Amino acid sequence: MARTKSEKIVFYGTGRRKKSIARVRLVEGKGTITVNGKNIDEYFGTEVLKVIVKQPLTATNTLSKYDVIAKVVGGGFTGQAGAIRHGIARALNEANGEFRPILKANGYLTRDPRMKERKKYGLKKSRKAPQFSKR
Repeated sequence: MARTKSEKIVFYGTGRRKKSIARVRLVEGKGTITVNGKNIDEYFGTEVLKVIVKQPLTATNTLSKYDVIAKVVGGGFTGQAGAIRHGIARALNEANGEFRPILKANGYLTRDPRMKERKKYGLKKSRKAPQFSKR
């Protein structure tokens, strides 16, 4: 849903991965990426996570066309990076429908269904059992 805010068009996308939920806004700009009020370089320590976040923008050649403002909660850094990537892809799809085949082919629009398995009673974690001793 595109809205104009002080003459700028804004596109929204919600991304999820594991326990992380990202609310992403794409605003026409120079290409700055802000996560929870911080620059992407401050928020994500490793270069791999920064690359993951930028993947949909690089695939569609829109890295310097949109500013990304993301608010992300829950999970760890890897899950948050995946959630932001998913949100950016959804917002780009909303911005221009012609990006859909590119984003879908790379798997950026697909929600990763893998979640943490629940802990079972009698076990220490979901599958880890206490040490077995015959005597």
